[in-house]
Amino acid sequence: MPLDQAAERAGPAAGRTPDIDGEDGGGRPPKRRRTAGHGLAALVAAISLGGCLPLATLNRVLVPGDTFALERGIAYGPEPRQSLDVYTPVPPQAAGRPVVVFFYGGSWQSGRRAYYRFIGEALTAHGVVTVVADHRLYPEVVFPAFVADAAQAVAWVHGNIAAFGGDPDRIFLMGHSSGAHIAALLATDRAYLSRVGVPAASVRGLIGLAGPYAFDPFRYRSTRPIFAGLASPAPMQPLSFVSGGEPPMLLLHGSRDETVYPANSHALAAAVRATGGEAEVIEADSGHIELVLTLVRRLKSRTGTLERIAAFIADH
Repeated sequence: MPLDQAAERAGPAAGRTPDIDGEDGGGRPPKRRRTAGHGLAALVAAISLGGCLPLATLNRVLVPGDTFALERGIAYGPEPRQSLDVYTPVPPQAAGRPVVVFFYGGSWQSGRRAYYRFIGEALTAHGVVTVVADHRLYPEVVFPAFVADAAQAVAWVHGNIAAFGGDPDRIFLMGHSSGAHIAALLATDRAYLSRVGVPAASVRGLIGLAGPYAFDPFRYRSTRPIFAGLASPAPMQPLSFVSGGEPPMLLLHGSRDETVYPANSHALAAAVRATGGEAEVIEADSGHIELVLTLVRRLKSRTGTLERIAAFIADH
């Protein structure tokens, strides 16, 4: 099941407290606002209950197939889940386009790149070459293997994306939920990309959607085994690696997110700005799943999330 299946279906009362709660100094009661539209609200409810099928239906019904070219199932490593898809604009545009590498959510335990065709369609419409990558999941692997996989995917992009019209030195890391955590760790802990030969200067920005950047996995039964072997949460927290020189960050969060509190984004942004870096937090009128679904262009979300992401890429 895609996205963050357990987290979306179980709130604090069911044992999944938000990733920064009051004890960590970042929690607050969620704001109650109107939803971004009946169609989007209905889709969120369907995905929460049905998972894979509604996302497959979304891609079939709401994502046109004639606005991009898709190269599927490119291997970036020897394992079955070390594969990625490349989306390019149609009609073809001038070479040297910006590149987004997107990592999906799923509590580090679920998800498939095929479910995120809507991401490729949305970004290619703005002239962005888009890569959606799979990585290995728990219980097949534990931390940091899935982050190392993501680094390998970025290395493949850096070495090969020019053949698809992308600029290998204008890469943006992007993710939702646990995927945003992975993207942020690549952006802050430089060891991952350094080990696979990706220059830090090639990563021009981080675009995080509802990421648990200050999350403590040892507080929850569901995540302890994923990060087994760590003496403390510090090695898996992007927040702990901020030291100056991080790429610019656009951190988007739903103001009604009860799964990963917006305080995660505010904490990471504050740490980056304290070292002289650039980080902007935007709270959209959405919940956790709803935030990534605002990128479905045909739903015509009023949050402006896609437009803000496109502007951030254009500016960097």
